Amino acid sequence: MAMTSTDPDRRPHVVIVGGGYVGLYTAFGLRRAARRGRCRVTVIDPRSYMTYQPFLPEAAAGSLEPRHVVVALRKVLPHAGVLNGRVVKVDHANRTVTVDTKAGDTATLRYDHLVMAAGSVSRTLPIPGLAEHGIGFKHIEEAISLRNYVLDQLDLAASTADAKRRQAALTFVVVGGGYAGVEALGELEDMARYACRFYRDSNGNPLLDPADMRWVLVEATNRILPEVDEDMGRYTVQQLRSRGIDVRLSTRLVSAASGQIVLDDGQEFPASTLVWTAGVKPSPVVANADLPLDDRGRIRTRADLRVEGMTGAWAAGDNAAVPDLTRPGELTSPSAQHAVRQARLLARNIVRVLGGKEPQEYRHAYAGSVASLGLHKGVAQVYGIKVRGWPAWFMHRTYHVSRMPTLNRKIRIVADWTLALFFRREVVSLGTLHEPRGVFREVASG
Repeated sequence: MAMTSTDPDRRPHVVIVGGGYVGLYTAFGLRRAARRGRCRVTVIDPRSYMTYQPFLPEAAAGSLEPRHVVVALRKVLPHAGVLNGRVVKVDHANRTVTVDTKAGDTATLRYDHLVMAAGSVSRTLPIPGLAEHGIGFKHIEEAISLRNYVLDQLDLAASTADAKRRQAALTFVVVGGGYAGVEALGELEDMARYACRFYRDSNGNPLLDPADMRWVLVEATNRILPEVDEDMGRYTVQQLRSRGIDVRLSTRLVSAASGQIVLDDGQEFPASTLVWTAGVKPSPVVANADLPLDDRGRIRTRADLRVEGMTGAWAAGDNAAVPDLTRPGELTSPSAQHAVRQARLLARNIVRVLGGKEPQEYRHAYAGSVASLGLHKGVAQVYGIKVRGWPAWFMHRTYHVSRMPTLNRKIRIVADWTLALFFRREVVSLGTLHEPRGVFREVASG
C-alpha cells in the first residue's frame, strides 16, 4: 500500500536518510531549531538505533554489554520523527523520498532539505561460498552473532572426537587488514584464548589448548592498518604473529565453498568461521538518487557539505566525497572522526541557510588513529606521535568513550570497564538467540 505525506505543517522539513553517525549527530544538532519551530526533522533508517562501530570488537569479545554500544534514536531525538524503513528512491528534482517501511507499506515524504547520511555497506566480491559462510562486522547483531558462534565452535571442538571437525571448528579466518579486521581479530582471539582454560574433563585435564586454535588474517595488500605509518603496521604484524596468529599479506581469498578456505597462495584448509571486513562501499540507496556521484559511487559535495550543483541537498560521512581543505586535491577519509565533525557542521549550516546566511566550509586536519589489539594491547598514532602497547590501548578506550553519544552510554561503558577490573569477562555462548523458537518448535511438533 502506498502512502504520501500530506502533513499540513509548513515548517521547512529536513529529511535525514540514515541514522548512523552523520544522521544522529545532524538530527541532534537541529534540536534547538526544531524546538523553536524553525524546522521539523525526520530520520529514516531500517534500525531504530545508532551503532557506535569502534566498540563492536569489545562487544563481540564480552568486554562491553552490547546494548551499551548502541543508542536508541527515539530516546535521544525526541524532537524528531523516526521512520523505520529502507529508502528506495530519492527524487530531488521533486523533493521527495520513497520509503519501504517496516510495516510493508510504501511511503513518499516531501522535504525542503535532504541530508544523505546513508553511510556504507560491506564491499564484497563474487567469491564462491562467501555469501553462504561469511559474516560481516558492521552491526551489533553481527558482533553478537560472531561472539556466540566462536564460543559455539569451542564447545563443538571440545565435544567431538572427529579430528577434521575439530580442526574446522578451531580455525578462524578474518579477511581484511584494516582497523575493523585487525581489531575484531585481536579481541576475539583474546577472548577465545581466555575461554580455553575452562574446557576440562572430569579429571581436570584440559580439553582445549590455545595452541590448538588457528587464527588467520588475510590481507590483499602488502601491509595492514593503512591509516598509520608502515613501521606501526609492521609492529602490529609482529605482535599478532607473536600470539601465534597467521598473518598473510599480499594474499586473496579465492573460495570458501563448503567451508573450505582456498587462498591464492595455494593454501587450502577447512574453517567454520569466516569474517569479512575487506572494505566498504556507499550504501546502495545513493545509486537510486538523482544526485551527482564520483567514480567510487559517492555523492560529490562542496566543502560546505552541500551537494554539488544542488540546493537543499546535503551529504556527509562515508557516502559523501567531501573535499579535504587541509590537503588540497584530496578527500576526507571515511572515518568516524570526520563523520561526527561533518555532521555537527552540517546541522549548523542548515540552520544558517534557514536564517538566510551562508554555510561554512568543513576544515579538519586528521588527528590520527587508535586501535585495540585485545585486552591491554594496542597501537596509536596521534598528531605524529606513535604509541604502542598498554598506553595505546588506554588511548583507544579514552578517545572512543569521549566520542560515544550521550552521557548515559558513556557512564554505562565506563561501568562495564570498571566491573571488569574485579570480575573476569563472561564466556557464555547464547547461540540459541539466533533461533529462539527452535526448542519449542521441536517439543510442539513431537
